Amino acid sequence: MARVAVLHNTLDGRGGADAVCLHVCEALQSVHDVTLLTLSRSSLADLNRLFDTDARVPVYRPPGTALVCRAFDALPERWGPALAPRSVLLHRLFARHADRFDAAVSTANEFALPVPSVQYVHYPQFNRRAAPAGSAGRLNPLWSRLAGLGDRRLPADARLLANSAWTADAVEAVYGRRPAVTFPPVDPPPDPRPWTERESGIVVVGRLAPDKRPLRAIRIVDGVRERGHDLHLHLAGSSSSAYAEYARRVAAAAADRPYVHLDRDAPRERIDELLETHRYGLNCKPREHFGMAVAEYVAAGMVAFAPDAGGQREVLANRTDRLFDSTADAVATVAAAIEADARPTLPRDRYASDRFHAAIRRHVAELLGRSPAERVEK
Repeated sequence: MARVAVLHNTLDGRGGADAVCLHVCEALQSVHDVTLLTLSRSSLADLNRLFDTDARVPVYRPPGTALVCRAFDALPERWGPALAPRSVLLHRLFARHADRFDAAVSTANEFALPVPSVQYVHYPQFNRRAAPAGSAGRLNPLWSRLAGLGDRRLPADARLLANSAWTADAVEAVYGRRPAVTFPPVDPPPDPRPWTERESGIVVVGRLAPDKRPLRAIRIVDGVRERGHDLHLHLAGSSSSAYAEYARRVAAAAADRPYVHLDRDAPRERIDELLETHRYGLNCKPREHFGMAVAEYVAAGMVAFAPDAGGQREVLANRTDRLFDSTADAVATVAAAIEADARPTLPRDRYASDRFHAAIRRHVAELLGRSPAERVEK
């Protein structure tokens, strides 16, 4: 049994990357001595309920974490979650404790770690100016240097994983090394209804944050209804104090429309209920690195729609009748699917969590030099 540190900059965003972190902890906790290191205030119990996980590992938060989190949350919303500086701080924290661990697993992108590591990259967080897409930010070169990656050279003993081929392309462009694609875990909901028994409504699952574009989803449903379709919308979004003002704008827009329903911080049971009982799923974030919400729609047996950019194209098998490039195009695409009574055709179990857990255990075991079976026996 090895001593493994799982590194995650913040779990307070309550998004797909955070779900990956908890699944990694769950996958490894029965075969290794796992500690989660994070700059985050969120409790593991709350996150387990949100993501339907069973992570039971010690969590190490450095002294002053609450103050640091409040400082980051106080930044204007236009600055976003400031993941790169959070990761720089986490890297400095881990360096002080690295000799306590045999290996590390980062679920918060790339790091220059002093121990052998598995690094799960959702999208490169440093050296962003060399990446083919995404905003770099004026200070990203500074954060890259402070993280020890200003030369664009990752540690030789780092095993790289990516959430999609699109992200793998970006990592290769930045660092000259191509990660193995390991799709995030997404399980089908337990009791999906047959298509004919489902409601003619759209579900949007995701954080109530500007990058997820829930207000755009409302405009799309407005447009489809203007074409004569009696469509309603459920926004099932986790909230973060970093986007409190934006969440209030979403709530106000929903309150103005009787056909828009806001399920704020909905428990997993409620999200599953919505996915099981509705026909359509919609994602509005452009250049989604993978698109866990899109994968959830597919796993639930829904017809899913997403922007024609990023890793979500892979989730939807590059189907042009499910992808859009503008709000007007999204209105036309959704309306056409309703009029044609389009049905789901993609496999529902492609991203099951047991596959992800097995892959993570295998990569860590290979990093440590033993097969998964040998590690369990020891």
